[in-house]
Amino acid sequence: MIGWESHVLLRHYLAEGLSKTATARRLGMSRRTLSRWILKGELDRDLEEAPQYGPRPPVPHKLDPYKAIIDARLEAYPKLSSVRLLEEIRAAGYDGGYTQLKEYVRSVRPRPPEEPVIRFETAPGRQMQVDFADFKFDWGKRYALMVVLGYSRLLWLRFFPRNDMRTLLSGLEEAFAFFGGVTEHLLFDQMKSVITKDGRMNGEKLVTNAEFLRFAAHYGFKVRACRPYRAQTKGKVERPIFYVRDNFIYGREFLNDADLDTQARRWLERTANVRIHQTIKEQPLLRFERDERALLQSLPARPYHSLVLSPRPRPSGDTKIYAPQVPVLAVERRPLAHYAELVGGGQ
Repeated sequence: MIGWESHVLLRHYLAEGLSKTATARRLGMSRRTLSRWILKGELDRDLEEAPQYGPRPPVPHKLDPYKAIIDARLEAYPKLSSVRLLEEIRAAGYDGGYTQLKEYVRSVRPRPPEEPVIRFETAPGRQMQVDFADFKFDWGKRYALMVVLGYSRLLWLRFFPRNDMRTLLSGLEEAFAFFGGVTEHLLFDQMKSVITKDGRMNGEKLVTNAEFLRFAAHYGFKVRACRPYRAQTKGKVERPIFYVRDNFIYGREFLNDADLDTQARRWLERTANVRIHQTIKEQPLLRFERDERALLQSLPARPYHSLVLSPRPRPSGDTKIYAPQVPVLAVERRPLAHYAELVGGGQ
């Protein structure tokens, strides 16, 4: 079908007596195309009439005779690969290519219904979720240690220059002090400082770092780890990572570590922990104070003292000689007469 302008010019040139060859030359087309338009009645068509398109005739493909075989096999075995199906239909005589088979299989393969994601809400005082997230600043990379209470979603956050075992232990002690207690267990996402081996996918056990187990025993919590490739089990701490990136980091300027910590504390107090949380539909701080604070386990009288981790390196230029740090043991002093009684029965 020709357009309105070409239709008018064609009628005009032919009405002036131009030959088909001259008319085709002026319209920028071949004489054969012009003749075909005339034979199809383009000169007699009303320009206001909507064009009528007929269905395009189907194009035969080499795959057509074998589609019934493919459909039957996929109905019985929905996970059959296109490579496997290609082998089977070639054995039946198919000599076409792989691409059209792959596209057809993609369009007809049965798709199982998606499993609904069931949200498991945590009882108050039951769980904390812990994870590191790295952020780049002008003065270097910093690691944000995030701890969120599973029930109330109350969040603690601090930035560190490292994400090693010492950072984790000291950071958790600060978080415990911030919450005023500790939950029954802490959940980690395969953190190397905590989990040394996770063989649960192969029927083996979860192996936890011995130093961290001593830390856990000191504070009275159990260690839990997310199963690999199970993102649903770590959502309560993973979503705050995106929240921190979008709501706290993005669009703000920080001068140094001190300024970063100051702004982070202010953001937790004025924004993160007092906003209406989209999942629980109330403020995390209000939910914590009302339902969870009283159910946290109390903290021990003394902080954890590691016998494995060496002290922090001294600042450069510090030449003072320090005595080696050794654990202080409490010794009960008794008179010698007491030991004589124990040995000789008081004789």
